[in-house]
Amino acid sequence: MLSSFLSPQNGTWTELFFLLLGLVAALYLGYYWACVPQRPQLVTGSRFLAFLEQHCPITVETFYPTLWCFEGRLQTIFRVLLQSRPLVPYCSEVLQTPDGGRLLLDWAEQHDSSQYPDPATQPIVLLLPGITGNSQEAYILHLVDQALRDGYRAVVFNNRGCRGEALLTHRAFCASNTEDLETVVNHIKHRYSQAPLLAVGISLGGNRKVMGKVVNVDFVLQARTIRQFDERYTSVAFGYEDCVTYYQAASPRTKVDAIQIPVLCLNAADDPFSPVHALPLQAAQQSPHVALLVTAQGGHIGFLEGLLPWQHCYMSRLFHQYAKAVFQHPAELLGLGAPSPSEGGKS
Repeated sequence: MLSSFLSPQNGTWTELFFLLLGLVAALYLGYYWACVPQRPQLVTGSRFLAFLEQHCPITVETFYPTLWCFEGRLQTIFRVLLQSRPLVPYCSEVLQTPDGGRLLLDWAEQHDSSQYPDPATQPIVLLLPGITGNSQEAYILHLVDQALRDGYRAVVFNNRGCRGEALLTHRAFCASNTEDLETVVNHIKHRYSQAPLLAVGISLGGNRKVMGKVVNVDFVLQARTIRQFDERYTSVAFGYEDCVTYYQAASPRTKVDAIQIPVLCLNAADDPFSPVHALPLQAAQQSPHVALLVTAQGGHIGFLEGLLPWQHCYMSRLFHQYAKAVFQHPAELLGLGAPSPSEGGKS
């Protein structure tokens, strides 16, 4: 009798399963809506804060990460697996560096921009991919696509050896060295001297024959962590005593006060590679030119939002608003460093 009552035929276990499933779903949704969506923390000086609140309202709006993958590591992984790859028509340009190296720039532009009909003054967005990244990364393609839709000219700076070209020097790139970036910026400003320029950097491959002159290539290739790679290659190739010295030189903590150009930095508190405790929040709070925007979720270059996060993400929307603010209100930006009766920050 009891066996018959509990048998699958009468639907008791099926009903119980769906009841439990509904309960779990309700608890999950309750947790999400109660704890996950949050306004980001915006830390900067009072004038830059007012500028961003007025012209870049996304910085003070609640961020709703994707319901089914809001955790940092999931955001990081699913961004790579799911994000679409917009078709971007690039035109490549090769630059020679003073030390005999070679850089590859990938240009993308709309020749008939209704927003900026004069090619000489059309705003330029310079994109800097993360470590080992290039112009074909999905997150770069989305930002380039957004720039083109907004009427800008875009150019991607591919670090040495990262676009498939041969590495001509033993040095590739590192976080503390800006010589190649200076070469690129000077080239762009020389080529388009009247065009405003905005740089967008994301996060932070090679030739064995060239690298083997200064490092043990086999030893480098055995590295299993970023720290091991930096200890065996980056610190050696760029003349640092060890990776600790390199990290200290590359850290932004000691450089915030020296920054004189407006910089907006986006970082998730749950970023597995760039933890929030490493951010120079106190220095940014007193800076007239540096703003740190810290979301509770987002992972590393994730920032997925919406139920189907294949097309757009929070980072692209932030780029759209901030670039528009920079190019349309340059006079306000130039006045950020002027003396103010009170300098502070807001979180």
